[in-house]
Amino acid sequence: MMKMKLVYFVFFIFIVSITSLFTFSSPAAPDEPYLGFNIGTEASNFPSPEALVSFLQLQKISHVRLYDPDPGVLKALARSRIRVVVGIPNDQLLAIGTSNVTAVAWVKNNVLAYYPQTVITGISVGDEVLTTVPVWGPVLVPAMQFLYGALAAQNLSSIIKVSTPHAASLILDMFPPSQAFFNQSLNSVMLPLLGFLSRTGSPLMVNFYPYYVFMENRGVVPLETSLLRPLSSPSKEMVDPNTMLHYTNVLDAMIDAAYFAMKNLNFTDIKVLVTETGWPSKGDSSEPYATADNAVQYNSNLIKHVFDRTGTPLHPEVTPSVYLYELFNEDMRTMPLSEANWGFFYGNFTPVYLLHISGTDGFLASNTANQTYCVAMEGVDKKTLQTALDWACGPGQANCTGIQPGESCFQPNDIRSHASYAFDSYYQKEGKRDVSCNFNGVAMITTTDPSYGGCIFPGRLKGNATQPTVNSTANSGTHDQTSRLASYHFLLLLLIVAIGL
Repeated sequence: MMKMKLVYFVFFIFIVSITSLFTFSSPAAPDEPYLGFNIGTEASNFPSPEALVSFLQLQKISHVRLYDPDPGVLKALARSRIRVVVGIPNDQLLAIGTSNVTAVAWVKNNVLAYYPQTVITGISVGDEVLTTVPVWGPVLVPAMQFLYGALAAQNLSSIIKVSTPHAASLILDMFPPSQAFFNQSLNSVMLPLLGFLSRTGSPLMVNFYPYYVFMENRGVVPLETSLLRPLSSPSKEMVDPNTMLHYTNVLDAMIDAAYFAMKNLNFTDIKVLVTETGWPSKGDSSEPYATADNAVQYNSNLIKHVFDRTGTPLHPEVTPSVYLYELFNEDMRTMPLSEANWGFFYGNFTPVYLLHISGTDGFLASNTANQTYCVAMEGVDKKTLQTALDWACGPGQANCTGIQPGESCFQPNDIRSHASYAFDSYYQKEGKRDVSCNFNGVAMITTTDPSYGGCIFPGRLKGNATQPTVNSTANSGTHDQTSRLASYHFLLLLLIVAIGL
């Protein structure tokens, strides 16, 4: 009798332990917003699939989108727990959209061959088809239906969602959002497409780039709302006159425009998924706002925006998930220069720039939230800068000793240099909060150390110039899994011994 009790006890412990083995580090719930990365491969030094997956795990990147079903990458992602959206290139769309047999074969070769070891969660059918190759519009929905049917035959249609990414230009009159509508010449495709998404619980995939909105509307759309910067005054908010909803950034307005466009066609149950967004870090002479500083600001603010789960003015209860564009710079892409400079990292895994983020549970572990400075913007008139400088050194109580005559940062003796030093002093004193680097819109956060010669800025004096090493615990998931497997083997051995007693 004692032996049986021991066996039952050990068996109970074994079941509890093996359950925890597979649930301890489960991904976030499907309804929680997440940040993923698009992975383009037009880079001369693109890493091996194994190195890529190791890097994704190191950076705690849990979602990726592939533009094509690369066999090496899909195989390397097996057992990584990274969730994958697999893309179908536009040049394969016609074959799949006109043949159910081809669609079934595609699912067999590019999904079933890897699933479930590789966690495939979606299929993105083509890319911006209706605006780049509209002649193939009639086969887009049939392709999605054939693929869905192939998944349904394997009982996977509720797990792997089928959708197609759209360009933002598909939505007309986006500002104010309440007036937005889809290009009506495409209604013959959009109506059945939205019907399919509604029936299957799939998201509306849209590529939203505030960068392009700003570039096309300079002088009308403020840079700070395009960069998702905290506004210095409520008066700078964009107000939709039809709904009286207040918008503090361009991206939220674009997302709500998509919701309103769907509502205008009587669809209110489809979620928006931002499949691409980002900001280029370098551009040619016609792209003056494609800079590393602006890329840092946009992407840092975007990441915080998603993690804060504030939703949008129209749907504060729903924060859309976002795929950042993109993981690596693609140096093989053609002009303009910005096309090759959307990446967060180079192909050798070194960062293109350092983000200004915190409270993201280790997301992008090799970047730092500490090495940031506040400096005066270029092109601001001297009178405005002088007013901001006087406030920083006066009521703002910044330490402006370093820019007094005879001190190390007095030279060059000009307003912009002195203002940058004073702004950074105030910014560091206030704990590097975004709102403390504004000064009525004449200052900006940068990851570039503005120190020069013997002039050391307050940010460096506080230790910001020392870059922390890559988070050594970023591989803890693999370590924990190994430890749990060891525990599993020990408990199994204990169970066998107990039965044999």
